Amino acid sequence: MTRPADIMSFTIASACLVGGVVLGILLRALFGRFVQRAADTPTQWDDLWWGMLRQIALPATAITGAWWATNILRLEEPVRGFIERLLLAAIVLTVSVTIAQFAANMVRSIALARSGVARSASIFVLLTRGTIIGTGVMVLLQSIGISVAPLLTALGVGGLAVALALQDTLRNLFAGLQILASKKVQPGDFVRLDTGEEGYVEDINWRNTTVRQLSGNIVIVPNAHLADTVMTNYHQPVEETSVTVKVGVSYDSDLDEVERITLEVAREVQRTVEGAVPDFEPLIRYNGFGELRIEFSVILRASEATAQYLMVHEFIKRLHRRYRAENIEIPYKPYDTIVPAEPARPERAELERAELTAAR
Repeated sequence: MTRPADIMSFTIASACLVGGVVLGILLRALFGRFVQRAADTPTQWDDLWWGMLRQIALPATAITGAWWATNILRLEEPVRGFIERLLLAAIVLTVSVTIAQFAANMVRSIALARSGVARSASIFVLLTRGTIIGTGVMVLLQSIGISVAPLLTALGVGGLAVALALQDTLRNLFAGLQILASKKVQPGDFVRLDTGEEGYVEDINWRNTTVRQLSGNIVIVPNAHLADTVMTNYHQPVEETSVTVKVGVSYDSDLDEVERITLEVAREVQRTVEGAVPDFEPLIRYNGFGELRIEFSVILRASEATAQYLMVHEFIKRLHRRYRAENIEIPYKPYDTIVPAEPARPERAELERAELTAAR
């Protein structure tokens, strides 16, 4: 039971509680202004600090006001002990969540600085947040009188069963960690899988990797499958990539003249098309005698993999126009003409039936 409190003590306790909440709201608004100003600075650390203070302001002041109100009211046991344990739990939980959020934002900021892309590998963020919150829960249980030693023992005994039940999940988790640790694939890289899918790596989380195709569609690849597949990364070790265009000309063509004209068009494409490497010297290599034409390859250079489509588009248009102006023939195989069989005449069919009857 509690001892009756006079009106003055109740009023002061209420004022402490309300004052803590009001002060927290004011501090949250003030720190919010600082967060907006910090967003204009080049560094990210001030954003993280002010964001953490803004997040913890209201819970901290509210818990402090409730603590003062409890002391002023001079509550008796066991009510006082229950409220103190409740406030202690709130403090531990608030600090754990705040630190977990701060650490997760810090990891995300580091990932952004390393990869330079719009999205980070969320697997590290999730692991960081989960580890800190899990530790906070353990501290919370211990602080309110619940021993965590039996819980840890039970987790150790049941760990094998959990590992067997979550075998695929754990396999994908460690595969994702291995992919990121090897730095062979990073968020923002343009990749092509051996199954034909290609696109930008959007994110690598605890279970799968998200690849955004050029069409805007999303391909979800399990981390374990990504670790085992044959993959081409067009951003490693550099983003520039060669572009090969196969061409063929008539056997009657002057090959020296064909080479000169083709290289002139290729140099023009390298200088003027967006995404091409302007200072790259294109190459031409004759590589085969075809059935109808002499075959060769033209090698261009793109600043990244996706730029090759526009380059090939413009190169084919301009080369075709120039070949027509220079009377250079690109031979092709004509379509086969299928002549339908002449239908049998009625009198002929009747004569064949009569001959067959006579033979019988």
